[in-house]
Amino acid sequence: MAINLSRTSALLRAVNSAPSVALPRRSPIVIRGSRKLVQLSSGKLRTGSLKSALRCCAIVGEAAEEIKEDDAVSLDDPPPASSKVQERDYTGTPYVPVFVMLPLGLINMECELVDPDNLINQLRILKLGNVDGVMVDCWWGIVEAHTPQKYNWSGYRKLFQIVRDLNLKLQVVMSFHECGGNVGDDVHIPLPKWIMEIGSKNPDIFFTDREGRHNHECLTWGIDKQRVLEGRNALEVYFDYMRSFRVEFNEFFEDGFISEIEIGLGACGELRYPSYPANHGWEYPGIGEFQCYDKYLMECLVKAAEARGHLIWGRAPNNAGSYNSKPQDTRFFCDGGDYNSLYGRFFLKWYSGVLVDHADRVLAMANIAFEETPIAVKLSGIHWWYKTASHAAELTAGFYNPANRDGYATIASVLKKHEATLNFTCVELRTLDQHEDFPEALADPEGLVWQVLNAAWDADIPVASENALPCYDKEGYSKILDIAKPFGDLDGRHLSAFTYLRLTPQLMEEQNFMEFDRFVKRLHGKFVANVQPHHEEETKRL
Repeated sequence: MAINLSRTSALLRAVNSAPSVALPRRSPIVIRGSRKLVQLSSGKLRTGSLKSALRCCAIVGEAAEEIKEDDAVSLDDPPPASSKVQERDYTGTPYVPVFVMLPLGLINMECELVDPDNLINQLRILKLGNVDGVMVDCWWGIVEAHTPQKYNWSGYRKLFQIVRDLNLKLQVVMSFHECGGNVGDDVHIPLPKWIMEIGSKNPDIFFTDREGRHNHECLTWGIDKQRVLEGRNALEVYFDYMRSFRVEFNEFFEDGFISEIEIGLGACGELRYPSYPANHGWEYPGIGEFQCYDKYLMECLVKAAEARGHLIWGRAPNNAGSYNSKPQDTRFFCDGGDYNSLYGRFFLKWYSGVLVDHADRVLAMANIAFEETPIAVKLSGIHWWYKTASHAAELTAGFYNPANRDGYATIASVLKKHEATLNFTCVELRTLDQHEDFPEALADPEGLVWQVLNAAWDADIPVASENALPCYDKEGYSKILDIAKPFGDLDGRHLSAFTYLRLTPQLMEEQNFMEFDRFVKRLHGKFVANVQPHHEEETKRL
């Protein structure tokens, strides 16, 4: 039975709308009865497990067009797919939990939950895909917005209760960074107002580049121990925030509903310097710039050079190019460049050491604040210029990983010390695709992924992952599965969890949702019919 696309997809467009991003609201549809369904977008929704969940969606609106059960097919039936993808059968493989990131603007600047009714409908639909839980950012700029140590968790409490009532687990991100200006950011959430007021008088609390431009995305690690934040240092500010969260949501911890806390350690919540900010003119695949020119980090560098016996080394490189340079255009990063000189090795060891020390200190505080709850750290996948000797983009981000050195083993060692999971990105990217789209970038995401995963597994720490860019197609899912459950691995290693980026209206379109459902089943190690999707009869039925 054919159904009008605009009306039947209204529910999913509505529940994904949020006032903070000014998306249009549509009249939702009514779902009633146990033997009738409405479609998600085009085509038909599935019966079976979908039926009971959709029956729970008592959505107020105009009468919906309906599909009789005869017009629907089983959720387990495979969707139409490209015959180019040869899929493995993951039946019986280890169970990898799947989480889905919630929209960025779910909580507004007054710490109010935006459109809770529509959120409930979204989560019920997600439940149809058998996801284990969701991930949400707890924004520092919202919770401690106006006054130091005055925390407002009201919107998050309402959100958590909704998620728990639907029997979903929760991953929570301690987001100590600004939202806005990066890929995928559709809202703007600045750092707390009181922090910005301090920064207007003392801009050196922020990371600073060679030209003296300050980055307001997060605080410089140079003030981790400097009491310049209304009598507290940055470590104390982070700890007080985390401890407040732990006390506020004690019952959610006690019943195991909060399964993991991811600790924001830098730009985008990742453990890295803000070396490639778009608001400073960076464009892919530029190498980025070192971010150590605030007075606190420069003082630290001078002390390190003095201790090394070479006071002249107490400076950052002056020949490392600019944000959009290529390695070979600079004397520091080019083949045989200064990055591999005595001074270069000293500087890069110090620069990456500041990153590792920051992780060490904050994770120690996190384990005190969250006691026995698992913690995690996100590491960015900086794959461009990976096939050069210097790995320039990684170096400016703080990963001392040139071709002759493993820069991720040290990070894995610190995470092991604090029993933290390493959450890595870009697992869906293919090296061949990067070469076709940006051949000049000399990127190798696949090589980078395996280096980082092996560094973590060698350190015997759990490895989780997430996609770096939106992913709706079979090719991307197959790539993720190959990483999640390596074929023929003698040690049986696999990801500890996967978090999908992100809940959007596009994900809820029928074809995309069907692919996602099949992807989740494979990560769970369940049987999925028609692994080689080339049976014409099955395709015709859809």
